[in-house]
Amino acid sequence: MSDAYSYLGPSGTFTEAALAQVPEARGQQWRSVNNVGEALDDVMSGRSVAAMIAIENSIEGGVTATLDALARTPGLRIVGEYLVRVSFVLVARPGTTLADVRVVGAHPVAYAQCRQWLDANLPTHGHIPATSNVAAALDLFATDHADAALAPPAIVQHHDLVVLAEDVTDNANSVTRFVLVSRSTRMPEPTGADKTSLIVELPDDRPGALLEMLEQFSTRGVNLSLLQSRPIGDALGRYRFVVDADGHVRDERVADALLGLRRFSPRITFLGSYPRADRAPVEYVSRYDDHVFVEARDWLRGLISGEPDVSETL
Repeated sequence: MSDAYSYLGPSGTFTEAALAQVPEARGQQWRSVNNVGEALDDVMSGRSVAAMIAIENSIEGGVTATLDALARTPGLRIVGEYLVRVSFVLVARPGTTLADVRVVGAHPVAYAQCRQWLDANLPTHGHIPATSNVAAALDLFATDHADAALAPPAIVQHHDLVVLAEDVTDNANSVTRFVLVSRSTRMPEPTGADKTSLIVELPDDRPGALLEMLEQFSTRGVNLSLLQSRPIGDALGRYRFVVDADGHVRDERVADALLGLRRFSPRITFLGSYPRADRAPVEYVSRYDDHVFVEARDWLRGLISGEPDVSETL
């Protein structure tokens, strides 16, 4: 297997900035790819040991292309997550002014994050989607379809472009969450500040089915930081749910929730347990401590084996 790492390129993207946070990737070959599907295919084929992909934005929520690709590609595991603050510059070919801009090239996620700014400053603009934030800028040299592009600030260090506007964003606190995906089943050790990611399908379309799925977590004291539905595609009204649960699969409360899910759902894709990027400790009430689950199992085991119930003799 190669030691290369794949990322959405070309050089200068936010995905590359996320990959730069991975100590194991330093000094290794980095493979620039055009889309999430190509990145995951690199991992599945062994061309790369891992791939960095965007999975969630603090403004727009889950990145649907990534969520759907993970659902369609079995055998992948998330081994880490990384946060990158996102702000754009509006760039153009030399000689272009803001008044000249009629059409803006941008990755769809970037465009959604800057739509209010664009509507306010370029109220009659059109939009041409690009495969990446850097590709939007490079397309300015390849075609004349767009007059300007949304791109990462570092783009001007690599290409002859003029900056028409800086700090282009609808929210100064915008952050994108990236995940490093591999085929390794070796799970990071619990840290107390972990996240577990799953894709869960409902057994059938009936009243209360979603509530029953959520109860597998709530009755074990497991908080969900992401819950997003995506159509399965085999019939209208059929959905799968992408879930991020606070905690590690080796935490008793999370493990017990997964057992409940396994009994409930016809299909669960386990995407991994890994440290949270912000390293914030997971909070939960004490009645969901590991020892409470262990004691309950020991109590049941004792009942089955005929041991006296200590609580009845007190």
